[in-house]
Amino acid sequence: MFDAQVATRRSQYRCIAWDHRGQGRSDVPNVRAISIEDCYADAVALIEQLGVGPVHIVGLSMGGFVAMRLAARRPDLVRSCVLLETSAEAEPEENIPRYRTLNRVARWFRLRLVANKVMPIMFGETFLNDPVRVVERDAWRERLSGNRRDIWRAVNGVIERAPIMPELSHITAPTLIMVGDEDVATVPLKAERIHAAVRGSKLVRIPHAGHTSSVEQPGHVTAAIEAWVRRVEAGEHG
Repeated sequence: MFDAQVATRRSQYRCIAWDHRGQGRSDVPNVRAISIEDCYADAVALIEQLGVGPVHIVGLSMGGFVAMRLAARRPDLVRSCVLLETSAEAEPEENIPRYRTLNRVARWFRLRLVANKVMPIMFGETFLNDPVRVVERDAWRERLSGNRRDIWRAVNGVIERAPIMPELSHITAPTLIMVGDEDVATVPLKAERIHAAVRGSKLVRIPHAGHTSSVEQPGHVTAAIEAWVRRVEAGEHG
């Protein structure tokens, strides 16, 4: 999801992208739910094992859940924090039945059956309806369809996560918050609440983007991250 951003930054920075446990190529424990707290602990362990802290941490959606915990609890490991399309709150009650239904279908049948339902959650109207991007859309639909069946354990952890909002006042690292103006999964109001809770943070709306702005508007997101990191490194934030 960050291929475009990594491609532009890897010549200047060491870019580390990892799969949360139970996702991608990471191992999956035999549990009903992989908690966000476990994913946070994994992030801490990874940074410490590689000896790369403090880092510029960038997290989108679930990655943002982890990044906020990292910035709030381990400020020694975080140089700056960039949050995209994420929430500091628990999953809204009205979303849970639909997400649980999709998760059950994915677990017991095939992910291909839910891919078309997930696409409008992941992406905004502009991306979904742009005739020029039909090949790109099809590629993402195939990625969703080909996801591992046991991802339901990670989804349970997302659905059941505890809010991190009470801890946001502990974040001291310079923090950039971005949200697509077409995001229906974590609506822009949620980004505004994070912005209000993190002292000195900056809020940027990404036009014509949904819940995956790094893919939908890669140039805009890359430019924003580049400018942010450059200013932090120059001591203009924090």
